[in-house]
Amino acid sequence: MAVDERALTSGLDALEVPVAPKVSLARRLWKAAWPKLLAIAIVLAFWQFLIWIEWKPSFAFASPADTFSALFDHWDTIMDAMWTTLGRGIKGYALAIVIGTAIGAAVARIPVLRAAIGSMITGLQTMPSVAWYPLALLLFKLTDGAIFFVVVIGAAPSIANGLINGVDNIPPVLLRAGKVLGAKRLDSFRYVILPAALPSFVGGLKQGWAFAWRSLLAGEIIGGIAGYSLGQQLAANRDNADAAGVQAVMIVLFTIGVLVDALVFSNLERKVRKRYGLVDAATA
Repeated sequence: MAVDERALTSGLDALEVPVAPKVSLARRLWKAAWPKLLAIAIVLAFWQFLIWIEWKPSFAFASPADTFSALFDHWDTIMDAMWTTLGRGIKGYALAIVIGTAIGAAVARIPVLRAAIGSMITGLQTMPSVAWYPLALLLFKLTDGAIFFVVVIGAAPSIANGLINGVDNIPPVLLRAGKVLGAKRLDSFRYVILPAALPSFVGGLKQGWAFAWRSLLAGEIIGGIAGYSLGQQLAANRDNADAAGVQAVMIVLFTIGVLVDALVFSNLERKVRKRYGLVDAATA
């Protein structure tokens, strides 16, 4: 009886593929949650310690109890402000993705553009967001347009640089293979370049969100843009010397940042890394 060596080899190779152990949902949730819960407990303990030693007067630095009391006492107001801020952030960030991706793709593939504006993109990325607000207010007055202008100009360079770096690190053999298979111009970008640059591009998207979020809050605090928002609530609490109110809003801002990273970018990065074999399938 003849033995099919190819089938035998593929069967032996299959034995080497790591098999992920089945883990219950509760265990996965606990594994993901307990380090964060421990970190929160340490922060709260240190926070309370500072209150006990009277590091700062209560009107300047509120206790955890007073802060969470202010948070829940003004929950409805804070939630209304949160949705205003989130809405602005999502719209501005979406526009930044479109603009940053277009600029990054053009600069990465057109040598003349790279020579002309490649370094300018990094220069724009390093500029402080608050430096753009005087110009934004002159151009768009006290409207959401000023917010979107600063959010886009803060986030788009990071997104563009992420795509440019990803394209620069694509193995040349992939580009040649795409040409051999008939992928040209838009098809080459869609089916070869963008998928190969995806890990770096996702990193640029994550960094772009961080810049967008910081730019947005800076504008709401100092720009006086119409519409009640978290930034305006921070400024109002500061003007009223309400330390508990300031810290309550800061907790909301921090929580939003953690949730966006955990639910959006960390999941996206994990899927991309797993798809490209950058993590062990058995431990992913």
